[in-house]
Amino acid sequence: MKKLLLSLLALSPLALFAQEPVDTTAFRMIRDAEMTDSHIPDIAYHITDASGSRLTNSPGYFRAANWAVAEMKGWGMQHTALEPWGEYGRGWEIEDFHIGMKAPYAGYILGYPLPWSNNTNGEIHAPVFLMTQSQLMDSAWLIQHAADMKGKIVLIAAPNDKHAFDDTKPYATRYTDSELVKLPDDYMLTRDMLLGYLKPVAQQERNRLRLKANGALAVIYAGGNKQDGTVGVQSFRNYKVGTPLFLPEANISTEDGFKLKRLINEGKTVELTLDIQARFNSDDTRGYNVVGEIPGTDPSLKAQLVMLGGHLDSWSAATGATDNGAGSIVMLEAVRLLDSLHLRPKRTIRIALWGGEEQGLLGSYHYVLNHFGNAETSQFKPERDLVSAYFNLDNGTGRIRGIYAQNNKAIQPIFQAWLAPFADLDASTVTLSNTGSTDHLSFDWVGIPGFQFIQDPLDYETKTHHTNMDTYDYLRIDDLKQAAVIVASFIYQASVRPDMLPRKPVVKETFVFDGF
Repeated sequence: MKKLLLSLLALSPLALFAQEPVDTTAFRMIRDAEMTDSHIPDIAYHITDASGSRLTNSPGYFRAANWAVAEMKGWGMQHTALEPWGEYGRGWEIEDFHIGMKAPYAGYILGYPLPWSNNTNGEIHAPVFLMTQSQLMDSAWLIQHAADMKGKIVLIAAPNDKHAFDDTKPYATRYTDSELVKLPDDYMLTRDMLLGYLKPVAQQERNRLRLKANGALAVIYAGGNKQDGTVGVQSFRNYKVGTPLFLPEANISTEDGFKLKRLINEGKTVELTLDIQARFNSDDTRGYNVVGEIPGTDPSLKAQLVMLGGHLDSWSAATGATDNGAGSIVMLEAVRLLDSLHLRPKRTIRIALWGGEEQGLLGSYHYVLNHFGNAETSQFKPERDLVSAYFNLDNGTGRIRGIYAQNNKAIQPIFQAWLAPFADLDASTVTLSNTGSTDHLSFDWVGIPGFQFIQDPLDYETKTHHTNMDTYDYLRIDDLKQAAVIVASFIYQASVRPDMLPRKPVVKETFVFDGF
């Protein structure tokens, strides 16, 4: 009985935690190097301010991607390149934009063109026709009011007003210990959920084309879900070659939208000027990821991989600092630290900065198809069996508080041991919960252990995510330094661990994203 109890104890998570060796000397070297000579501010500047917005296949995306390739090569990393992953679509960048109010008086309006918007071909000046989002979804209503919107700028405004906002809640928050203990599954979408979402999107797209056929000149959206000058800006599908272009379209601030709506409802004639000048580029419609490697040094393990990454692409109204410049910045800093410290990983470390994530994880999904195989058909490639794990960062600029184990019970005590040296940095949670909607899912799909770190939310969802506020000034540099230390330590530990990390069984299923 005593031997049986000892055997059971040896299999317990606490025992496994104690048995997992951790190179705390290397961890300390990584931490000291980051805290005394961090390159994060410089990397952040080049990814955001110097590159501009990074809509996939835009000049800004390639400015950032080419800079990252050259920088990694300068650090001494190998196989640094822009790697094509397959057909994506056309690039787009804004060249000039203006929106303003001309009647009932001249006034300013805060707004941004939608990605892949059509051009106005010079400034247009026209009265405004007011409608709601529900009316946009009503084909019969649009046919009935076709003559009313001809020659006008359509304003699609939210039904509520400013008083619906709760100004007493803070924009930025950090997780409490009690919240970390109870983290639920987050951002998880099923195929049915996604199809249920895309069905009304398809209806809306048909009706956006109907507005064009009705003779409207442009469309302005005032969504009502942001406040204090924060404007959400994103779009779908018009990057694909051959898809018809809608009217010139822009999003304006909630407050400006409510003002225009009140004026119209009081019987005033509201007139706007709008000028959108953008450039489409279809010279090369392939999508590209950024890749680079630190070669492994162990003859028997160097063919194996430990991967890390985050998506490099962003939306167009800002410079994508928190989504997901922050993840790219941290991952670049992590490999720089490991390379500069000459820590000699046993396995090869490969970084990948993904394109096309905002359109449905396209860059990582096609990378997985090209290199590792297809879970839907159960056709896998030999390289899949050589990847120990993939680590992702894509939840803003907040410090790391732990990691999602993606229901991989065998990994939990291992990660607990790896996080133990960082308790003083407030990173200790290993939850079995799942998180989705980002690039680790592409790896998880084919059975490669894929993980996303838990990050403090700060003002990611409330202020910066997919908005005009997603700029360098919202980066928390100290939080990014902490994240770089933990990521670099995890990557190094995975690279020198005697065994590859344990895997979950592969579930044969269709990939959930692959193109909005």
